[in-house]
Amino acid sequence: MRKYLGTALVLAVLIGAGAAIFHNGPFAQQAKQSHNKPATAEAKQSGGAVFTPDGKMKLPTGYREWVFLGSPLTPNALNGGKATFPEFHNVYVERRNFDAYQKTGDFPEGTVLVKELVLLEKPAFPDGSQQAPSGRGYFDGKFNCMDVSVKDTKKYAKTNGWGYYTFGHHPEPCEATAEEKSVAECAGCHIANVAKTDMTYIQFYPVLQEKGTGAKAK
Repeated sequence: MRKYLGTALVLAVLIGAGAAIFHNGPFAQQAKQSHNKPATAEAKQSGGAVFTPDGKMKLPTGYREWVFLGSPLTPNALNGGKATFPEFHNVYVERRNFDAYQKTGDFPEGTVLVKELVLLEKPAFPDGSQQAPSGRGYFDGKFNCMDVSVKDTKKYAKTNGWGYYTFGHHPEPCEATAEEKSVAECAGCHIANVAKTDMTYIQFYPVLQEKGTGAKAK
């Protein structure tokens, strides 16, 4: 009996010593350091706007994993051959900000809206359309960079709480950073037309028109 008790005590001591070594050893220290390590700029960029020290916005990344709001199109053929945005406007917003909008009807502070521009695919007719097996219509072509807006009611108080940035209207690669656009270039149009709907053209995005709609509600 004493033999078994002695063996049990030895095992208990060894297990306790092992646990102490693991808790205070290099593996534990490495885990603690990883847990307490500050988020890098690259990690932060997966959510929210990221800015350089001189105030320029960095090109957003990971936005194609966000909620897709819609894809309006204003083709050249319907706008005298010179549409301001002749591309598809693929618009994305982060899930948490979309969910907040569904509850309140307003986007929270820090919301980023990405408007990725996509050219028409190989126009075959004067109106920019082409023929496909499904019929004649407009189809996505190549990416043409993007415009981005961010909500910060203090920083952009003069433009009704939103700032607007352009990373180029040309084939990729896009500019790595962008300065805030002037009121005349971007914000002015939003102020004149959609100031009462959080500076957003919600009439073009059915998922924003009613609370409780969209992917999460289905």
